Amino acid sequence: MEISVGGIMLAVLVLVGGWLIWTYNRFIRRKNNVREAWSGIDVQLKRRHNLIPNLIEAVKGYLGHEQDTLDTLTRIRTGTGDESSVAQVAQQENMLSKALGNVLAVAEGYPDLKASTNFLDLQQKLHETEDQVQLSRRYYNGTVRDWNIMVESFPSNLIASAFGFRIAEFFEIELATERAVPKVEF
Repeated sequence: MEISVGGIMLAVLVLVGGWLIWTYNRFIRRKNNVREAWSGIDVQLKRRHNLIPNLIEAVKGYLGHEQDTLDTLTRIRTGTGDESSVAQVAQQENMLSKALGNVLAVAEGYPDLKASTNFLDLQQKLHETEDQVQLSRRYYNGTVRDWNIMVESFPSNLIASAFGFRIAEFFEIELATERAVPKVEF
């Protein structure tokens, strides 16, 4: 059995074509994983944003003279959702976390508020939501890491540049103090 040059060229072309298709499909799977992971963050952030008006209502009667703190939280919450990049969303959420922490810290000085079952329930839901946001961030950042490795690694970077696949942004928190979930101990 004799192997011809044409047969070898055909086999090489089939292998290269197969690799191109396989690599492109891996990009598409990973891109969809990144989108799905971002969707998970978005769901948790919306849940968090929906809890804030209830928290404000629960503490409003107690924190009447702390109106600036509540106004800041309301203003920041209202301003979120218009961002177009991951970095902008992260910045807004960092500001929101800080404002939430301030409200909860101020609430420390009000024993009646700390004893309110409504406030305690909202605080527990907020804590659970913060945990879910953190889990969603980890998952998202893991999918972004995998995506970015594929975009930057040779030889898949050749496919990435040919089809315009770019590195994705991580969802990061800038300050270590903002990484902690605000805790109020009774």
